[in-house]
Amino acid sequence: MAKYKLVLLRHGEGAWNKENRFCSWVDQKLSTDGIKEAQNCGKHLKALGFEFDLVFTSVLSRSIQTAWLVLEEMGQEWVPIQSSWRLNERHYGALIGLNRAEMALNHGEEQVKIWRRSYDVTPPPITESHPYYEEICNDRRYKCSDVSQDNLPKAESLKDVLDRLLPYWNEKIVPELKSGKMILISAHGNSSRALLKHLEGISDEDIINVTLPTGVPILLELDENLHPLGPHQFLGDQEAIQAAIKKVEDQGKVKSAEK
Repeated sequence: MAKYKLVLLRHGEGAWNKENRFCSWVDQKLSTDGIKEAQNCGKHLKALGFEFDLVFTSVLSRSIQTAWLVLEEMGQEWVPIQSSWRLNERHYGALIGLNRAEMALNHGEEQVKIWRRSYDVTPPPITESHPYYEEICNDRRYKCSDVSQDNLPKAESLKDVLDRLLPYWNEKIVPELKSGKMILISAHGNSSRALLKHLEGISDEDIINVTLPTGVPILLELDENLHPLGPHQFLGDQEAIQAAIKKVEDQGKVKSAEK
């Protein structure tokens, strides 16, 4: 019997997900399909009887918007939401804005997979010459973060994501979970992968093969020590979920017409 249950959610599809670009810390709203994904997620969680007490999000709009839509569909708009940059997507540095399929054509699919999915490989950092440097580095939302803007990352590996996420997990989320609250974390592909790696003890080598589709809730059942009682569960139509996972994996491959 699970002592605690936790639901993780990668936000619904964003505009740059649709365009197959590295979005990272660029603030994007959900696409039309992403809005539908979040609404369908909320409907499914409601049908399963979930009642949330607290929601955690990143400070990026697509994460927050997803949480709003999910709660609205569940009739739980009143549930408090706490947001932190520590749940942000991985900072992809100089890769931000680039098209994954085009990069696969230029650098090879294996290299793009390493950049996207490996544990400890950090892409080149964002510099002042990058077209999105000012938009990201001078964004007002980071002025109220718990570190100075100068100390925010300019590029991250998945390991770096876990390192900045864990203090927030341990100090903010865990106490709420242990107090008996049912928690939803509406975050991003890599912040969710980092947390799964931590909770499930996934190896540095195996994490490269963990892919999370957009808008699909993930259930974790945990014991009193927050150790999983089994592997994480994707909630929903399993055939559709596997197709969605393949879609994400194919983003880093050369398009058929270009091969």
